[in-house]
Amino acid sequence: MINRELIRTKIVQLTYAYYQNGSKNIENAEKELLLSLSKAYDLYNYLLDLIVAVTKEERKRVEQASIRNRREGKAEPSTKFIFNKFEVQLEENKTLNSFNEDKNMSWDGDADLVRKLCDKIEQCDTYKEYMDSPASDYEDDRELWRKLYRLLIEDNEDIDELLESKSIYWNDDKEVVDTFVLKTIKRFDPKEKGNQELLPEYKDADDREFARKLFRATILNANEYQRFMSETSRNWDFSRLAYMDIVIMQIAIAELLNFPSIPISVTINEYVDMAKRYSTPRSGGYINGMLDAIARHLIDTGKLLKQMPERTEENMQPRKPRANGYAKPVRFVHKPKPAEEAAGEARAEEPTREGADNETEK
Repeated sequence: MINRELIRTKIVQLTYAYYQNGSKNIENAEKELLLSLSKAYDLYNYLLDLIVAVTKEERKRVEQASIRNRREGKAEPSTKFIFNKFEVQLEENKTLNSFNEDKNMSWDGDADLVRKLCDKIEQCDTYKEYMDSPASDYEDDRELWRKLYRLLIEDNEDIDELLESKSIYWNDDKEVVDTFVLKTIKRFDPKEKGNQELLPEYKDADDREFARKLFRATILNANEYQRFMSETSRNWDFSRLAYMDIVIMQIAIAELLNFPSIPISVTINEYVDMAKRYSTPRSGGYINGMLDAIARHLIDTGKLLKQMPERTEENMQPRKPRANGYAKPVRFVHKPKPAEEAAGEARAEEPTREGADNETEK
């Protein structure tokens, strides 16, 4: 489940925190990196369990309505939603139940939020249409929960606030974890019953090693990587760069030099997207040009053994944000101090004349 997009995001956050906190203990920083990634996997299981928690609350409501209706001589309430075939399979999932039991994770202590979410579900048209339909098969039941999740859980301020109160990592992680929950819903197969596989924490050992190696290379070679930046930006006053821009480019250079199988264009695009989310409004375009120039410099000096296309006006344009990227600004696990953040933005907004000319040329 933990993919390289999430790993890169965590490394940007932790590298920034590493320099801002001043402890400079790489062993502790690496442990925090791996902990923050594992917390994302906790959130994945926790959000899947929210579907179960909602259904259990609805069963209580149906039971109460049933008692009331029998007393008043009315028809029994429908049990269609509370025995939704997809949800029943999820509720019986051995992996999910074992994980949440081991981690002692449950929504039992947040009954108010669960009840509020149930109210919203009962009022939404998607639920009403489902309940009004005469019958449903497994695919219908699974699709219902995919729609409800996207409609009422994916962008829910109450859930966001609750998650932030439970873990400093979770609010930053939720948008990307939501995509994995939706992918899991879509993958469920009724033939698998309670043995349906969930997404693993890491796709393979290579991704965990990617996180550790990229973070260490970024920190241990900081002086060398910043020298590459300085050599490539002779027309720019290096002291005026937003500090986050330096951090992002430092990590990008580490990836360029230490992972020969990752194409240069992939690395540049990933960190341009990162700059648009984390740094100043002008950072995406600037970092796109800088990383292109740095990569070419490293190739020309024999330090980077990768291929790049010839420089053209078209391939110098930053790509558009991904459709499944972050829809809203992502906050830091460790936020910069307001004064430092403002100073960084001011420096980035006031380039020297030489810097402005250099950016225009690019």
